Amino acid sequence: MTTATETLLTAEEYRLLPDNGQPTELIRGRVVELNMPAPRHGYFCNKIGRILGNFVEEHDLGRVMSNDSGVITHRGPDTVRGADVCYYSYTRLPKGPLPEGYLPVTPGLVFEVRSPTDRWSQVLTKVGEYLNAAVLIVCVLDPQTETLTVYHADEIQRVLTADDELSLPDLLGPDFRVPVRRFFE
Repeated sequence: MTTATETLLTAEEYRLLPDNGQPTELIRGRVVELNMPAPRHGYFCNKIGRILGNFVEEHDLGRVMSNDSGVITHRGPDTVRGADVCYYSYTRLPKGPLPEGYLPVTPGLVFEVRSPTDRWSQVLTKVGEYLNAAVLIVCVLDPQTETLTVYHADEIQRVLTADDELSLPDLLGPDFRVPVRRFFE
């Protein structure tokens, strides 16, 4: 009797796979198919990207990326998660041309938009992976409840409602203040 051995992919091998049109992530060396997000999900990701991106660009702080940009959250076996929106300060990723492939550093900030089909256990697993990979702050926007939950590695999460204001002074300076309701308009 023969036993098949599964070959686990590295992040570099995963990046080179042909695009078959199905969204995927690499989780502990295995390619996992994801559901195609609905337009509502894309709307909220774009809204976050514009608010955050405009501020970051106006203040020359770094780069904002979206569209499930790959973030390596674990090595050996490798995990590559697709961040809905993420921010890299120039401290983490200096100015200049972006390198090909996945970046050798993690972003300082990741936003995830919770879809109606996302289970909280899966969302929290992803949040934990980002924080363990040295992402400083992870924000989860939940359009169903109109809340934004802010996670830090060593603090209790903060749940903000549409009536609250998001500020991230340690990461984006004192001028970044956004009413949470703006993300839902």
